[in-house]
Amino acid sequence: MPSTRASSHEQIEGRNPVLEALRGPRRVYTVYLADGVDAKGAVAEIVKKCRSESIPIREIPRERLDEMAETASPQGVLAEVSPYRYAEIDEILGTAGADIPLVFALDGVEDPRNFGSLLRVADAVGADGVIVTRRRSAHVTAAVAKASAGAVEHIRVAQVANMANTLSALKKKGLWVVGADSMGGVPYYEIDFTVPLVLVLGSEGKGLGRLVGERCDFVVRLPMVGEVSSLNVATAGAVLAYEALRQRTH
Repeated sequence: MPSTRASSHEQIEGRNPVLEALRGPRRVYTVYLADGVDAKGAVAEIVKKCRSESIPIREIPRERLDEMAETASPQGVLAEVSPYRYAEIDEILGTAGADIPLVFALDGVEDPRNFGSLLRVADAVGADGVIVTRRRSAHVTAAVAKASAGAVEHIRVAQVANMANTLSALKKKGLWVVGADSMGGVPYYEIDFTVPLVLVLGSEGKGLGRLVGERCDFVVRLPMVGEVSSLNVATAGAVLAYEALRQRTH
């Protein structure tokens, strides 16, 4: 059972996350299905993929699977996988090829759901990767994989010791740095997102750190006309990312 697995193994939970893990670069050791789980849709694809690659499938009581799960709703599916491999910055930039780089930089995003949602957005708009800090940031976990709907398996994530220094290095490589701040800056739609770009999003509580804010070439805001003064960081990130995609495809 996963509770006795080697410490080098990690756990993925949920139908889409497990399916995407099977499609991604990580090794999948064992897939666990709850007894009686509906073998349609994603579950049918999981079973087919496991059989084609000789990956063991174990059916266990749903109560036992729920006990093993690290998330609230594993959807009757759980898998043992190899550890997530974080990328290097040069790997992220190398994926851009002839395209104009688009990189997310998350300055202290700690909520796994926000992190996972941003990974899903980054994958959806074709970003080259996501940069996070090693400390005071969410790491890739079962909860993050589930919130990303499996997108974490297809997007490169790099961990850095110091975000401000990393942004300075990226600027020297020709990337422009645009930070989001609900308290100031110009409206986001006035900025040119077609340049090589690092999109910086701050923490849920404090926003951009002072040194990170100072490294930004531009700071943008999302105009707010309602009573609430700011948007969830994942929502704000989605708006900005899709503005970048809109400008780059029109």
